[in-house]
Amino acid sequence: MIVSELKDGAVYSTEIKPSRWRLVSGIIMLFFAAYIWFHPVATMVGLALYLGLAFIVMGIGYLAVSTKATIGRDMFVGILDILIGVIFVSNLGITAATMPIIFAFWSLAIGIVQLVEAYQLRKLGFSWGMSVISGVVGVVFAYLILAYPLLGMLTLSTIIGIYVLLYGMFEIMSYFMLKRI
Repeated sequence: MIVSELKDGAVYSTEIKPSRWRLVSGIIMLFFAAYIWFHPVATMVGLALYLGLAFIVMGIGYLAVSTKATIGRDMFVGILDILIGVIFVSNLGITAATMPIIFAFWSLAIGIVQLVEAYQLRKLGFSWGMSVISGVVGVVFAYLILAYPLLGMLTLSTIIGIYVLLYGMFEIMSYFMLKRI
């Protein structure tokens, strides 16, 4: 398909062709989704590495802004995030097996911090409802994972698999839609 654009009185033509890479990457993602669903332990090992690195980076960010904060929330969350990140990265096998439990304790701690912050926001006259909802969801999520740790691991890998499957399907559909244009 050729798309014409009028810019500054001039006409420019652009040809839109679907890249075959969309189709190939979509198919790869479908196979990847199946792998994730049938290999939840390997999924947890990979997730442990990526989450560990993400927690370390987020923790450093929270520590960097904690010097400007009037309350110790950012410093606490920064130290907690770095600690969780180091635990995740230092031994991936053990982390994969215990990640739901570690994640549950992290979720519980952050949920409690959010509830305390909601109370402080309310006292100061600011909007606090979202912080309460987020804190309660964190505490409930932590309880459910601690009560059913295997279910927590399967839930995490299932959600990741669903996302990868949807991404793959979107890439394939995009390829065929662009091909028709």
